[in-house]
Amino acid sequence: MVLIAVVAAGALLVSGGHEADPRTPAGLPGMPPPFLGVAVLGDGGLTAAVDAYGTVVDLRPEPAGRALIENPADRQAAGTVEPDTGIQVWVRVGGEARPMWEADSVRQSYLPGTGVLRTVARLGGQLVAIEQAVRGAELAIVVKDESVAAELRANAPRRVLTRDPRVIAEAAAVDRRWLARAQPLGPGAPKWARQLYERSLLVLHTLTGHNGAVAAGARDGWAYVWPRDASAAAIAFAAAGYRAEAERIVQFMLGLGLEHAARFHGDGSPVPGRPAQGDAIGWVAAASEAAGIGNARQAAHILAGGEPIPWRDRADYWEGERGDYLGNAIASRADVSELEGSYDPSSSDTPSGMGLVREEGDPDSGLDSAAAWAVRPFPRPRLYPAVRATLNRLVSQATAYGITPGEGWPGGEDPWSAPTAWTAWSFAALGEGRQALRLMQSLRRASTPAGDLPERVDAETGIPRSTTPLAWSHAFAILALQELWPSG
Repeated sequence: MVLIAVVAAGALLVSGGHEADPRTPAGLPGMPPPFLGVAVLGDGGLTAAVDAYGTVVDLRPEPAGRALIENPADRQAAGTVEPDTGIQVWVRVGGEARPMWEADSVRQSYLPGTGVLRTVARLGGQLVAIEQAVRGAELAIVVKDESVAAELRANAPRRVLTRDPRVIAEAAAVDRRWLARAQPLGPGAPKWARQLYERSLLVLHTLTGHNGAVAAGARDGWAYVWPRDASAAAIAFAAAGYRAEAERIVQFMLGLGLEHAARFHGDGSPVPGRPAQGDAIGWVAAASEAAGIGNARQAAHILAGGEPIPWRDRADYWEGERGDYLGNAIASRADVSELEGSYDPSSSDTPSGMGLVREEGDPDSGLDSAAAWAVRPFPRPRLYPAVRATLNRLVSQATAYGITPGEGWPGGEDPWSAPTAWTAWSFAALGEGRQALRLMQSLRRASTPAGDLPERVDAETGIPRSTTPLAWSHAFAILALQELWPSG
């Protein structure tokens, strides 16, 4: 996952920014534009992202595999996506064929307990409902009303496409059987919590390859394996009772060269361009323990080659400049006294006041939501008072849709779902149930109508602004819900 804001002007330069460039068709009011995925289909093999209008906008043979549909994230941000991108459903109304994004209204949801997506659009007096699902190597797109004149326009390999409704039924049955294995939330969990829990599990199921490679998201630039994201997914699977899935993810990560890159392809090869980050070993070690493979400290010792975990002068989860950052220090299990002395500026006259700042010795770097990691999954009880102060202050600055990664965050005011969810998890573990529930309600507002969590949303409208759904966010949502309503 790339926690770097996309500046529209910069993206325009990437895609040209000339009058001759294509223009992304306008979306309906209050909805994201076409060609931005807001739902995912798949079961660990063929993986598809679908936009709010039913267009398949990203397709890969596996979650972290190569793209079969070219839909660059830079063009999405710049608003210059080719209008024939992907696999589109066009409906004939009054003798004219029209795409779903020209509808008067669109509603989208998954069939309960499944990864089968249902999109219903009204175009004039015509109501059209389509269902989409992946089963094995087949992508099924079925128009439910046979009286509707609809056609598929595919700018992608047609060999994977089918209109066989049996594929939809089989996919639904398999999903429900898989979901039935989950450890349920404990007594008292409200309906919305159970729905978010089940949807989050199904999202992780979709984005986890059969070999254990967890893609951050089904989108260009995100369809890679980040060790921290994948580790969070493994910890969430273990908490939900999916021990085999957790073990498979950890075994995949244990085979990576964590020192060679920040992210990896689905075959385990490093993705060039970004050096290893300072929290990777710590997260993989924590996932190993959660999956029952070994003690976290022992795993970290082995992964680091018997040396202290290298975390200084490295990038952190903000993926910017190198430095000595709080999140990396916590994940590496740095000495608590060192953390207290270097990241807590409460003794100095600074804007941050009491709490844990992002960069060692720099009070002006601002409080960092990664302080929550010192409660879960890297518990440091001596830091809990400072963590409480940090998180309470960040939540006091929250929008209706959640928080940003920290006070020094350079990417604007848009809230991010992963920091919001991991902060809820740690608040719940600290016994701060009211604050945890407040953040979970923010996640509910930030989720799509189908229940998927975007990486970030517009601070004013809650409309998705980036990759949707994001595996990392759903993993932390599972863990926060389990902490609030433990299975017992």
